[in-house]
Amino acid sequence: MTAVTPPSAVEPVTRLIDQPRVDKYAVAARDPNPIHRETPEAYAGPFGRPVAHGMLVLALVSEAMTNAFGEAWERGGSLKVRWRQPALVPIEVTARAVLKSEHDGVATYDVSCEDASGEALLTGTASVHLA
Repeated sequence: MTAVTPPSAVEPVTRLIDQPRVDKYAVAARDPNPIHRETPEAYAGPFGRPVAHGMLVLALVSEAMTNAFGEAWERGGSLKVRWRQPALVPIEVTARAVLKSEHDGVATYDVSCEDASGEALLTGTASVHLA
């Protein structure tokens, strides 16, 4: 079996997370929490405006890893992240993954989602079996 060399970084994924995207995600996720919508509750809440779902932001990391590793990521990729700050809508988010280590056929990446100014929304690790 040929050893697979993991890339030093995966291609970043950037998306605008605007209110229509958040609204569609809320329906798909069956999450009617008013903090994610343009509601009086969101504007009166702790952030003063709607907040994107954390899982909507995290999905960009999974998209980047799927683009890089395809079925290997889908079969057994794993994520461990910590949210650093809320994604206030509208926001442009970029997901990044940089190789941290490769050992025994498992590549581990430092991952992050950042806003347009480079502020971290979430950080963590992603691991994928290469074979």
